[in-house]
Amino acid sequence: MAARYGRPMVERHVEFLRYPELRAWLDALAARRPDLVELSVYGRSREGRDLVLATVTDPATGAHDTKPAHWVDASIHAVELTATVAACALLEHLVSGADDDPTVRRAVRTRTFYVVPRVNPDGAEWVLADEPRFPRSATRPWPETDGHRWPGLEAHDIDGDGRLLQMRLADPDGAWTSHPDDERLMIPLPAAGIDDGPRYRLLREGSVADHDGFTIPTPPPVAGLDLNRNYPAGWGTKVPGGGDHPLSEPEIDALARAMAARPNICGFNAFHTSGGVLLRPSSTRADDALPPGDVWAWKQLAERGTELTGYPAHSVFEDFTWDRSDTMSGASDDWAYEHLGVFGWTTEFWDIVEHATGTKQSTHFWYTGPSDDEALAVLRWCDEHHPDGFVDWYPFEHPVLGPVELGGWNGLTTWTNPPVHLRAAEVAGHAEFAVHQALCAPELAIRHVHVEPLGDDTWRIDVGLANLGWLPTDVTALARRDGLVRPVVVELVGDGVEILDGAARRRVGQLEGRAAMRFRGRNDGTPDRALESFVVRAPAGAVVELTAAHDRAGRDRTTVVLQRDALS
Repeated sequence: MAARYGRPMVERHVEFLRYPELRAWLDALAARRPDLVELSVYGRSREGRDLVLATVTDPATGAHDTKPAHWVDASIHAVELTATVAACALLEHLVSGADDDPTVRRAVRTRTFYVVPRVNPDGAEWVLADEPRFPRSATRPWPETDGHRWPGLEAHDIDGDGRLLQMRLADPDGAWTSHPDDERLMIPLPAAGIDDGPRYRLLREGSVADHDGFTIPTPPPVAGLDLNRNYPAGWGTKVPGGGDHPLSEPEIDALARAMAARPNICGFNAFHTSGGVLLRPSSTRADDALPPGDVWAWKQLAERGTELTGYPAHSVFEDFTWDRSDTMSGASDDWAYEHLGVFGWTTEFWDIVEHATGTKQSTHFWYTGPSDDEALAVLRWCDEHHPDGFVDWYPFEHPVLGPVELGGWNGLTTWTNPPVHLRAAEVAGHAEFAVHQALCAPELAIRHVHVEPLGDDTWRIDVGLANLGWLPTDVTALARRDGLVRPVVVELVGDGVEILDGAARRRVGQLEGRAAMRFRGRNDGTPDRALESFVVRAPAGAVVELTAAHDRAGRDRTTVVLQRDALS
């Protein structure tokens, strides 16, 4: 299929694709490997766009819902478009690696991957429009549901050049001045002020409603929703952008329902920008308020994640919360942990400060922004590596404010997302991390069957079950404590077979995984195994089918012929 810039469709996932282009890319991927990829629609956005889920597994080894699964979704926030790039890179990694990468081949045979490349297509379309607007997330008016615009600044592309930049106004009371080493760069005035030199007021590029000639209010945006505050975990009326009630927005309601309908999900990852970090729950509680085994397991997963991606891992509450009396709640990773009982991550792609300086930005960068030295380093990095990242100031006759200058940071491809030539490298490794966590999931198997004749067409059948995975069948200690996951079930059926000692379908409980052996003093025992016995009456030669099943750990099945010396 032909593409803009002459790039083949298979390579175009590194671009920021509009919705029809993204659908075309997904359709091409599914057409390329219909044996592995199935596309489905799990809901519709508020503006009527299909919400698309890609399911990747090898159906020759079982249906998608019979295997432990890993869920990845991306781009819940409108401007965080690198997240979609990463989700598509994961799909490409799975499809390509299924043939030539032994680890990926094992993953698609034994696991399922559910991937939503764009949770919020409406918001992304605003960002990618010819005259862009940058909503935080969803596009519907909120909290002013009538769309009322209050006096003051509304950010948008006022000069129609396809970019949303900054405005600076010469102002003797302004809080910004030129950096002494580069007059293009605006830096805060020192606390004691300056005796001379230029002073400016900085604003986002946009229009000003009902200007009074003196003040420029910055009211909340008309589209003030944050879809990542609309989940039930910790939702409250004081949560900024949280919506009318939990799951009030169709995109999140549909996504939560799609996940709940797939109880085989064992792990979760939400792709975002920016920061260059792997964030984990909790957003509202310290680590010492969580089950210690879960914190340990998260840190074990994080070690491998950092090895593969170069991103450090942090607890949101412990490291990224500016004010612990005003925590970030209502987020998807907290919901995945608290309500589903699985280990979740929020991946924040891209740290331009690290690219420019070699040092990670502060964990409070979202609140404090860059230091003067960091901003200067980023400007010089842009001059060398991304000339479009900073736009030299140019005069513009603002229809309300009069003479201003437009320019400054082209934030979409500097602070928020990497430029196109760096995107593939930036997301590299994260697909491998997703595969790694998927392979850590529990995996149920029938590992032992023994048939003993008891006489008079009576038999005892022993069935040995094992969890082959690293994690326990219920995945987290929280899930076990709160009873969030149903137990392993074993069932025996057969024509003409009478069960003499109970039910045909039996609860076995939960099985530990290999991770538990770390805590057993090098005296493992078999907490990962269970044995169930059935006493049945049937003639010799009868065929019995044994099935072991677990919502998360998958299922296994075997058949046994009732005869002497039937031993496996």
